[in-house]
Amino acid sequence: MRQWIAFSLLLISSLLLSLPVSAAVPTCQAPIKFGALTWESGQFTSGVLKYIIESGYGCQVEEVPGAGPALETALSQDDIQVIGEQWIGRSPIMTQAIEQNKVAVIGDTLKGGATQGWYVPKYVLDENPGLRRYQDLPKYAELFKDSENPSKSRFMNCPSGWTCEIFNTRLLKNTGLESDFNNAHPGTGAALDAEIASAFEQHKPLLFYYWQPTGLMAKYDFAALEFPAHDDACWQDLLLADGTADCVSGFPVSPLGIAVSTPFIDANPELADVFKKIQFSPAELNGAILEMSESKRSGEEQAFVFLRDNPQVWQQWLSDEAATNLAAKLGISLTGAAIVTDKTASSTNLADPSSIFPSWSLESPLNNTLASVVRNHGDVFRTISTVALTYLLLPIERLLTLIPAWLIIALVTVLAWFAVRKIWFALACGAGLFLIGAFGLWGALIDTLALLIVSVWVTVVIGIPIGIAMSGSKLLRKIVTPILDVMQTMPSFVYLIPVLMLFGIGKVPALFATIIYALPPLIRLTTLGITQVNHEMVEAGRSFGSTHLQLLIWIKLPQALPSIMAGVNQAVMMSLSMVVLASMIGAPGLGEDVLQSIQTLNIGQGLQAGTAIVIVAIIIDRITQAFGQGKRARQKTIEAGRRPIG
Repeated sequence: MRQWIAFSLLLISSLLLSLPVSAAVPTCQAPIKFGALTWESGQFTSGVLKYIIESGYGCQVEEVPGAGPALETALSQDDIQVIGEQWIGRSPIMTQAIEQNKVAVIGDTLKGGATQGWYVPKYVLDENPGLRRYQDLPKYAELFKDSENPSKSRFMNCPSGWTCEIFNTRLLKNTGLESDFNNAHPGTGAALDAEIASAFEQHKPLLFYYWQPTGLMAKYDFAALEFPAHDDACWQDLLLADGTADCVSGFPVSPLGIAVSTPFIDANPELADVFKKIQFSPAELNGAILEMSESKRSGEEQAFVFLRDNPQVWQQWLSDEAATNLAAKLGISLTGAAIVTDKTASSTNLADPSSIFPSWSLESPLNNTLASVVRNHGDVFRTISTVALTYLLLPIERLLTLIPAWLIIALVTVLAWFAVRKIWFALACGAGLFLIGAFGLWGALIDTLALLIVSVWVTVVIGIPIGIAMSGSKLLRKIVTPILDVMQTMPSFVYLIPVLMLFGIGKVPALFATIIYALPPLIRLTTLGITQVNHEMVEAGRSFGSTHLQLLIWIKLPQALPSIMAGVNQAVMMSLSMVVLASMIGAPGLGEDVLQSIQTLNIGQGLQAGTAIVIVAIIIDRITQAFGQGKRARQKTIEAGRRPIG
């Protein structure tokens, strides 16, 4: 019996071994890690590559998030293997990694390469025929006035830390335009896009740096200003922040490739050969980006649509077997060299067909409403922005700038001693501020303090009266409390989007976003403090004939003061945290240094700016807490400070 079983197993094994084995598709030993790109063309190209690798060649794919320099460093260390879109010659990190044979940029994903330059809306050139070259800008500087510094105009650079920020800053200096134009940094690419979209929606002039392929380039009509022909030697110096040449060069046309680690090429030679063949025409790539933006699709969703609808494009990139596998995954069939589209599969909805949920979304209505408000009422919000700048932010900023640094340090030291009556804490506050100046961050500190002072002042002026009104009306509490819940729990980044579109980039949107974020705790604690005032004290005041106003001023507010001051303390601390986040929409200050350090992987700069923020936070928190104590508690603090140590 055992012999028959052994013979049967041997026969089955022989039959299985005689079957043809598919060896055309490589088997990946480990997941291939992609860098998660944030711009549209990079997301789309990465999506196409991932579909090809996963569905065509059966490999596992993972996506790793991170900023540009962080991803490039990870690629050089083989922590990730692929960056789907790389602008050749733009990154010193990549240049060094290529020289060390750690990384290679292969393929030519955009036929003709990517372009970049200084742009204005096409309607600006139509309305000003004399503006064609960068040399014409001084004559038309009045068009681009900077609301935050009316004595100058504004050039919208790319975000701090990007390579383009360096050469644009150098060009602004070498062209002599630095004397007429402020170098504005939007903080993030999304903030730059929002500022451009807002200008176009309102038909306003704007001078900015931009590049293509991008969704906005396909959506709006940009006009490039003329520069001299590209000079590579000059350009290489312009890429250096500490470069010395005073030359001016036009922008290079940058080939787009796929950055891969050299271990990836060694382990996956067939995939590397596929990457070398991948190429889109400008019409294909720009069209895909525009469709992706207007249809609100992710890069992977748009890649699916493109691959499904354009099999004639990608079939020539892949081996026959990989093309067949990919076609099957996309729901289309390949018959020899001809491609026959399966109409049923092609019309498949991108959403999960098994989902029990309807497709409801507020995204498009809200976006359309915001765009309509910006287009039809943008001037009203810009007027509010101008008023806030002229009468609130800029005067405080100028005052703080005029006060000598040593005097500010001395005043804060005295205030700290008066608050807690501890000499060591007062001296520590003075030393902390001195350290911030020694780090070279005094100017950034002044910007942060100016924005913080104005935001807290406006928050107090609005928040305390609302809290008082809520304490006396149950109906008002029922109405306002859910609104406060939304304001307090909504992610703070969400506040930055609408205020950026409405008020423009810079300090004013940061001010309004900060006020929204800091209001709820002050209103809640003011209401709580007044409602918890001893009822017998209120009744005693009424028995002596006190009016409602007298009860509020002489009984309720003094008794609720500790709670109200705790609310002020929380408003101050939340304002400080939001002021730092507001650097993402171009607000200057300590947050800008933190953001720049993240984007450039500058650990030292980030640590210095972070330390400065911690010092400011501790000083403000301790002083406001001390002044927020009740009368008895504060008296105990003062007496404790007078006791001899030991």
